[in-house]
Amino acid sequence: MPALLLCIGTLGAVGTVGAADLPPLSHRLTLIEDPAAAPPLRLEDIEGVEHDLADLKGRLVLVNFWATWCPPCRREMPSMERLYQQFKERGLTVLAVDVGEDMDTVFAFTGQLDPAPTFPLLLDTDSQAAQDWGVKGLPTSFVVDPEGRVIIRAVGGTEFDAAAAVDQLVPFLPKP
Repeated sequence: MPALLLCIGTLGAVGTVGAADLPPLSHRLTLIEDPAAAPPLRLEDIEGVEHDLADLKGRLVLVNFWATWCPPCRREMPSMERLYQQFKERGLTVLAVDVGEDMDTVFAFTGQLDPAPTFPLLLDTDSQAAQDWGVKGLPTSFVVDPEGRVIIRAVGGTEFDAAAAVDQLVPFLPKP
């Protein structure tokens, strides 16, 4: 049975919730002092293409666990796309893992985003990958270094292209 995942964020008072009503996204990432090997991750994306983290050795990989019903997840998605566009030529890969939803739900959601993601949206329909990675709430993100170790964690909504977050990621990217 899949674990219950919580959306990390506050919805405020009952009623309509707009972006202004939500807490700001974080601009800081948490460095992991004793990096360990990343758990396996092999899932299909919304187009049926399989992606395997093991095939991405040598690249810096942002693995983001999210869901369409989670407001901070929805808010941070455009910043991941901007980060990806800025650094994909330097070796950054983004894998956004939707937890517990089906392809139709995720596909419909992508039409609401600006900019729309061009990185893979993977489907963890049974939430097994989230369990394997120790995800307790959404969104939760991990950065895997080119050697395959988890070196950074971000719990809660993150503005990935904010200067503070970029400054933490750039040292791990291959030199241009």
